[in-house]
Amino acid sequence: MSARRITRTRLFAATTVALAALSLTACEGDELTGSPAPDPSASASAPASASADGNDTGPAGGTKGDKASTGSTGSTGSTGSTGSAGNDNASGSGSGSGSGSDSDLPGKCSASDVRITAANAPRPINHLLLTATNTGSKTCALPPYPAARFGEAQAVPPVAESSKPQSLTTLAPGESGYAGVRLSSGDGSGENGYETTTLTVPFQDGSIARVKLPSGGVYVDTALTVTYWQTSASNALEY
Repeated sequence: MSARRITRTRLFAATTVALAALSLTACEGDELTGSPAPDPSASASAPASASADGNDTGPAGGTKGDKASTGSTGSTGSTGSTGSAGNDNASGSGSGSGSGSDSDLPGKCSASDVRITAANAPRPINHLLLTATNTGSKTCALPPYPAARFGEAQAVPPVAESSKPQSLTTLAPGESGYAGVRLSSGDGSGENGYETTTLTVPFQDGSIARVKLPSGGVYVDTALTVTYWQTSASNALEY
C-alpha cells in the first residue's frame, strides 16, 4: 500500500470519528433538555400574538404582558340637600275657627220671618217708606234692596245707587230695616202713570211678601225708584 493511500484512509477515519462525536453530543443535549432545538427561522418570522383577554403577548417563549389598567370611574356628584319646609308648612296645628267663618254669617231673610209694611212719608212728597221687621228667632240679612212690584208691573223699579250702604242690612230678632220709594215725579214729568192697591216684594229664597198699601192705594209713574235697605228711616228718605 502506498503512502498516499494510507494518508487518505487515516483522514477518512478521523473525519468519521469527528462526525460520530458531534452526533453523540447533539443527542445527549436533547436528552438533557427534553425538548427539540428551536427552529431559528420560525422564531425570526413568527409575529407577536394577542391573548384572548385582549392583552398583548410577546414572541413565543416571552412572558405575558400585564393587562392595561382602565380609567377610574368618576365619583357621582352629591345632590343638594332638600330645603327645609317653611313655617307655613312646618306645622299643621292651629285653630280652624275664626270670626269670619261661614258658620258665623247670618242666613238670608225670608217672607216667613220678616213682615214688611208701607206708609206714606210726610216728606219728601210722593214718597213711600217701607219697613221690614224681623219677626223670627234668628238674625238674618235682607236682600240688597226691595225688588218692589206695584200692581201688574212686569219690571222692578231701578235702585238709587247713591244710597248703597257699605254692607248688607242685617236684622236681629225684633229689629227693622228701611227703604224709601219714590212713587212719581213731583212736577208731572213722569209718564205712563197708574193707580194701584197691591205691592209684592220677593226675597232671595224665592218667597214673596205681600205688602198692604195705604188706604186708597198709590200713584206711580216712570219716576218710580227705590233705595237700598238702610238701618234708619231718616237715611232711607234722603234720596
